[in-house]
Amino acid sequence: MPGGGTIHHEFDMAYNVRVGGELPVLIAGPCVIESRELCIEVAERMKDITNRLGLPYIFKASFDKANRTSGSSFRGIGFEKSLSILAEVRGQIGTPVLTDVHESGQVKEVASVVDVLQIPAFLCRQTDLLEACAAADKPVNVKKGQFMAPEDMRHAVDKIRGVGRGRVVLTERGSSFGYHNLVVDMRGLVVMRRYAPVFFDATHSVQQPGAIDGRSGGQREFAAPLARAAVAVGVDGFFIETHPEPSRALSDGPNMIPLDAMEPLLRSLIALHRAGRENPSPDVQ
Repeated sequence: MPGGGTIHHEFDMAYNVRVGGELPVLIAGPCVIESRELCIEVAERMKDITNRLGLPYIFKASFDKANRTSGSSFRGIGFEKSLSILAEVRGQIGTPVLTDVHESGQVKEVASVVDVLQIPAFLCRQTDLLEACAAADKPVNVKKGQFMAPEDMRHAVDKIRGVGRGRVVLTERGSSFGYHNLVVDMRGLVVMRRYAPVFFDATHSVQQPGAIDGRSGGQREFAAPLARAAVAVGVDGFFIETHPEPSRALSDGPNMIPLDAMEPLLRSLIALHRAGRENPSPDVQ
């Protein structure tokens, strides 16, 4: 990959998905499970697109948006119903699945259904949750907290590796920059990549948390430029939330990528990735 930093190891994240392979891994899906129909539609479309592109793919959807700013915001359709939908996506579409966990008590049941567990950014320092995910013997994606320095994420990695097999990736999703705004420091990708493989969250990085009367806004027009910049720096995967109609989405619509726009975006990222591998930039000390 172009850019600095060292990946400590490669590993199988899920069936047919290997971190550190020829192409970056893609984690993509709707922000939250709104319905079975939505998840099946997105998973089918994304599976078809990634098959054509040869891109390793993991479906993502949250069963609960437990950290919404407003108590009246949509959180989900229920724990058991959501897990059954994720299991159906995995079995029917044949793609690995990922979802967030918010409490240690959720981990065992969720891990029985999904291939990858995710730690939300606000919970990236919660030791009990990190260790419970590691003990479940599943790969863990830890979102970097908006309040965290990149170098401090090594402690989350150490907590997971101290309990499990160490299959952990870190995901950059922007840092708080005043109120209702985030900024991406591309240096952080290089720093975190010293501790573990790094993914770039293109859509949450353009979120505007709580900016619209307790609901999050977003600037999706900047998601593609930031993703292209991340390719140039060097990342091991991408996290992109997508929806057939973002304007009708029940969570994070303003920063999600329209489903119809995903293939051209991914083609551009793959082209840049291949160009970077052919012409790597030298490290300057």
